[in-house]
Amino acid sequence: MSPGSGARTSRDGGSFDTFFEGWLVRHEHYLEELLTVQQQCREYQGDDVKDLITRVLSHYQQYFEEKSRVAQRNVFLVFAPTCLSSLECASLWITGFKPGFALRLVFSSVQDLSQEQSERIERLMEETKVEERVLNDELARVQESVAAPPLLEMARKQARRMNVEGGREEALLTLRKALEEVVAGADLLRMTTTMKVVEILKPEQNVRYLTAATQLFLNLRNLGLQKDANTKG
Repeated sequence: MSPGSGARTSRDGGSFDTFFEGWLVRHEHYLEELLTVQQQCREYQGDDVKDLITRVLSHYQQYFEEKSRVAQRNVFLVFAPTCLSSLECASLWITGFKPGFALRLVFSSVQDLSQEQSERIERLMEETKVEERVLNDELARVQESVAAPPLLEMARKQARRMNVEGGREEALLTLRKALEEVVAGADLLRMTTTMKVVEILKPEQNVRYLTAATQLFLNLRNLGLQKDANTKG
């Protein structure tokens, strides 16, 4: 590994942290918008609601695009993101939210699903479970084929300081490429699952669903930051 790799890793991580800070500010603003529309839905035109849904989805897409850029430069950074709390990191499934959890959120946030909608969501849940298992198996194969699970743990610890011993460098590069593919597959499943949910739900239902998802994200973050502060204190 070149001497400058540690510096590049630091820049990549710092760049994502800066992006994430701005993204969080926008996230909070979108939550305010969603809550306003949810509480005063009758006062908004259908096109206004659809426009908000489109903008919120684009907001999430921006996060995945930036994360993808970081993963292509150094995939270990997205397995050990410095901008997240310990609780947030512990809740990650292949560097992000588990698609199946997002589907369960539909049933808890949207109470007026039709029979047809419920059946479509349930079918999507079954399909998503299969895809999740495939990705879980692929991640397990990656760890086993490179060396052993401890190598992945070593790689995560090297996310901030990529000074790798010569004998392990080739294996680590192989691991990086394989992990990039798994992360890309997981992110694709996350986005496609979300888009399928949006297609199934009506606009006003999507507002409730996206409000719940956006709120849950911020609640988890605030709780995680509080726990980390208490631990340090």
